[in-house]
Amino acid sequence: MKNPPKESRLQDFLDNPPKALWRLALPMMAGMGIQTVYMLVDMMFIGRISGEAIAAVAFVMPLMFLVFGMTMGLGSGVTASIARFIGKEDKQSADNSAEHALALGGILSLILVSTGLLYGQDMIALLGAPQSITVLSWPYLKVITFGLPFMIYSMFFRSILSGEGDMKLPMIVAGFGTVLNIILDPIFIFSLNMGVRGAAVATVFSQIFVLIIFVYMLFVKEHTYIRFKMRDFSPSLRIIKDIMVVGIPASISMVVMAVGGGVFNKILVHYSTDAVAAYQIGSRIDHIIFLPIMAIATAITTLVGMFYGAGEIEKVKLVVKYAITRCIFITFISSGLVFIFAPLIVAGFTTNENINEIAVTFLRLITLVYPIVPIGMTSGRVLQGLGRGLPMLVLTVIRVVGVSAPLALIFTFVFDKPVEWVWYSMMFSITISVSTALTWLRFTYRKIEKSASLDTTNISDISLSTAPFN
Repeated sequence: MKNPPKESRLQDFLDNPPKALWRLALPMMAGMGIQTVYMLVDMMFIGRISGEAIAAVAFVMPLMFLVFGMTMGLGSGVTASIARFIGKEDKQSADNSAEHALALGGILSLILVSTGLLYGQDMIALLGAPQSITVLSWPYLKVITFGLPFMIYSMFFRSILSGEGDMKLPMIVAGFGTVLNIILDPIFIFSLNMGVRGAAVATVFSQIFVLIIFVYMLFVKEHTYIRFKMRDFSPSLRIIKDIMVVGIPASISMVVMAVGGGVFNKILVHYSTDAVAAYQIGSRIDHIIFLPIMAIATAITTLVGMFYGAGEIEKVKLVVKYAITRCIFITFISSGLVFIFAPLIVAGFTTNENINEIAVTFLRLITLVYPIVPIGMTSGRVLQGLGRGLPMLVLTVIRVVGVSAPLALIFTFVFDKPVEWVWYSMMFSITISVSTALTWLRFTYRKIEKSASLDTTNISDISLSTAPFN
């Protein structure tokens, strides 16, 4: 069954922006929740192998986050581009953006698979993994690398669907893939005695399954409003620029975060591999806390893009204010629960008492500042929807490169502080980044109001790129 025309969906969104936010965010929350269940179960299975197995995966995660980040960053550009074109009722350009995403996926797959196979082992060692851990990390990474094209195309298909306001199909597909992955994990890890590498094999098989469903629904069933006409495809500098102006800064910001994750692993291994494993467990739990916030922020990208394309600036402001206040409330509740029940939550991942103690301390410190994170996270997504990718990059650089990593290095190697001071550096960097994001959002609103008052007939010419510190 084909979707209804997006013109009618756009009007529904404009009629009730708060309802539209939940209409898009709730299916995405469910999809992310399903994916999170997989991440947690996967880590639990790996934790049953050994603490070294968790550390082995932890050293691969910055590299995988780098790949996810580049793909998600470019996907954000695709989502924002398609949403704005749909808002302008320019279906031909929306279709063309989706076609460019497929071509981009092929190029990205070729580059990343080649790089991973040639240099993956060296990169693990560069991240500070001891030889005893590298022998476990490399087989895991090698298998994952072969599966990257399936993951990249699946993520681009999700971005295309997000751009047209369809969050339901990605949720259903994610559910199927996650269930399959959970079923395959114990088979490959334990029954076939493949260990850590078995977790990677299960992941790749599930990604292949997910991509097959997407291809069937989008190309055979023609489920989407977007149509792919690859036979007539020709590169367009206008479309490429429209995608890249958001996609490149978003991708670079993810690269910065991935490098930051690698730096923190290298710092933490100075204390012990248990500290690395504890940080990995804490990061997985962090994902649960921010799952609804990420869903709402992704929905905001679509809505802001559509409303901005349609020239409805007041609707942009209304839905952004609504989203941020709800995100802060949700995060306050979830962070409080994690703070209280941290020992019970961490115990589900490993029986290693030292890892448990470090992970609990991390969670109980870092959750103190998490309720303010939605301000920064949502602000960056708002500006992406408006076609501006620079803010998210700047905020990430401030948080990772400017504050947390340098402070952690100083506390560890200059002042010889205990591992808790690494967590303090993260907390301080979050506070600085969020303060900057709030300032940027207020500045942008003033810029919008001033430009709109001067020329209400040409919304697309409003300049939002000027930062308060440019």
